[in-house]
Amino acid sequence: MTPAPAAPRDRRTLPPTAAYWLVAAVIGLALFASVTPSPIYALYREEWGFSSFVLTAVFAVYAFGVLAALLVAGRISDDVGRRPVLVGALSVLLFSTVLFLLATSVVWLFVARLLQGLATGVALGSAGAALLDLHPRRDSHGAGLANGIGSSVGMGCGAFLSSVLVQYAPLPQRTPYVVLLVIFAILLTGAILMPEPVTARRRLSLRFQKPHVPREIRGVFLLSALGVLASWSIGGLFMSLGPQLAAIELHTDNRVAGGITLLALSGAGAVSQILFQRTVPWKLTAVGSLFLAIGMATVVGALSLDSAPAFLAATVLTGLGWGGAYLGALRSLTAVIPPLHRAETMSAFYLVAYSSLSVPALAAGVVVSSWGLLPTFRVFGALVVLMALVVAAGALRTRPATAPGAGDAVPAAD
Repeated sequence: MTPAPAAPRDRRTLPPTAAYWLVAAVIGLALFASVTPSPIYALYREEWGFSSFVLTAVFAVYAFGVLAALLVAGRISDDVGRRPVLVGALSVLLFSTVLFLLATSVVWLFVARLLQGLATGVALGSAGAALLDLHPRRDSHGAGLANGIGSSVGMGCGAFLSSVLVQYAPLPQRTPYVVLLVIFAILLTGAILMPEPVTARRRLSLRFQKPHVPREIRGVFLLSALGVLASWSIGGLFMSLGPQLAAIELHTDNRVAGGITLLALSGAGAVSQILFQRTVPWKLTAVGSLFLAIGMATVVGALSLDSAPAFLAATVLTGLGWGGAYLGALRSLTAVIPPLHRAETMSAFYLVAYSSLSVPALAAGVVVSSWGLLPTFRVFGALVVLMALVVAAGALRTRPATAPGAGDAVPAAD
């Protein structure tokens, strides 16, 4: 079929390849920003004197914002286009960062985290869909790899850099947010200049919608949901308890220890996604989930040994499984999403992901004061091990009926 003539260009736009990497950066840096406040919370508590319950509530507000955005605005970029949605989301992220920078009480944190969550939810749904639109070869595997690595590296680097700045930089309650302001200003400029990949526009419709996945891909989505449930639960557990565990296991009160732990987890996840990027998706999900179970069981065992090397090695092993399980889940889904349902389907995927990330962290934050840190981590870690084993078995049972390797075929351009 002869392609339609290109519309006349009335403004400068980024080349498609640059736009693709810009969108990948939006995913990674939105998650980078989501964990940036975490190392600063201890300083807020010292200055403002709020309780552990209030701190848990601040985390919950962010998760609520993300989930609300995915439920209400999950498909708006399918309607009005990727560029305006990304520009709006990045603008709100910029504004929420200003609120963090100016915060003088815990009320500011609640408002800033809510806005950050809303903007992140909108940005992730739109950017995940735009990756599929803008990939130079329409390669769903390449888009899925960029999405997975961006998510993993973004969270790890955000926690690590913020912990370094909090420990060593002047004005530790302000400097990390200044860095974020610069980052979001650059991303916003790029988003304004990016080409618009959506050509068929519809009227904007903001309404509550149940998570929707096209009927023809629900089996694949179920497997993907199981994979992200196992992998992101690990992230939630490490984000809520990891810094405190690192301080105990590494025998230090330096805040960078927590950042190193999260970086080890997510960095190993990114490496595994690169190494196994061409593995058949269902097999990658199964093997990754098995490594998750083994790694998490080893982490729990390392806590009893009180060994820093064993704890870090077990964290790396867990990260390898996390990356494989997440990439397998994501790739199996992105390969089959119908073009007209990309944003809403990716929003449903992130709905599962953020529920997996937030619920374990919230639950752990509630019970840790009565159970104690190590018992809480052991109990939640054991639950994650069981869940990962269930996912591995489910991935094996729901393997595609197509010939081995068919799931890795590059889809034709639509």
